[in-house]
Amino acid sequence: MELTNKTAVIYGAAGAVGTTLAKAFAQAGAAVALTGRHREPLEALAKELGGGATAAQVDALDEVAIEAHLATLACVDISVNALGIPQTGIQGIPLAQLSAEAFMTPVMTYVRSHFLTARAAARRMVAQNSGVILAHTANPARMAIPLMGGMPPAWASLEIMMGTFSVEHAAKGVRALVLRTTGLPETGTIDEVYGLHASAIGITRAQFQQMLESRTHRGRHNTLAELAAAAVFVASDAGRGFTGTTLDLTGGMTGD
Repeated sequence: MELTNKTAVIYGAAGAVGTTLAKAFAQAGAAVALTGRHREPLEALAKELGGGATAAQVDALDEVAIEAHLATLACVDISVNALGIPQTGIQGIPLAQLSAEAFMTPVMTYVRSHFLTARAAARRMVAQNSGVILAHTANPARMAIPLMGGMPPAWASLEIMMGTFSVEHAAKGVRALVLRTTGLPETGTIDEVYGLHASAIGITRAQFQQMLESRTHRGRHNTLAELAAAAVFVASDAGRGFTGTTLDLTGGMTGD
């Protein structure tokens, strides 16, 4: 299997994206270290995965907790941050009406968390001369969509950050890159977000989703399975040619 003898650490593993990635990595042969703020769902997922999967209560915004958890692992081959935050009060509001605090919440949360987890992973990966750091962003990182609040600059910052980690560490065996998707309608977050946007412009949630999907070449959004398949590929030795870049899975909605 593609990830046999690899250890993958997933932050925010109890969410829809984190859970999907954990299952895909485990199926590909990786030992999966699941982390998140609430232990119970992580332990349930670890039990479901079996195969040496572990669960640990780790706040991905807590530098000390991140470092302490990684110190318990023999190695870190893959690090993925799937942190998510509630979007009510952030999206669906014009910038002119949005508080500075609400605008900055995703910027500070996502950028700080990804920096802390990527830095902790990079330190260990440099020592072992190998490793992959992955981030997940969405199409507004590269295109202007109204009522998104601080999410676009947060995602754009992550894409630049992963490029910086790559240029500083790739020669030492550490790859860092981003998977950019459209919205993922299977997730509760997108259900919340599309509801906020639809309500703000006076259409139904289904109409809002259809409007966005019409902007892709395929006429549909990404699936969680597509994201997971791409993550397994780039994290494996078959994807070793990828670093310092963003893999665009948006079906033509954005392009670099």
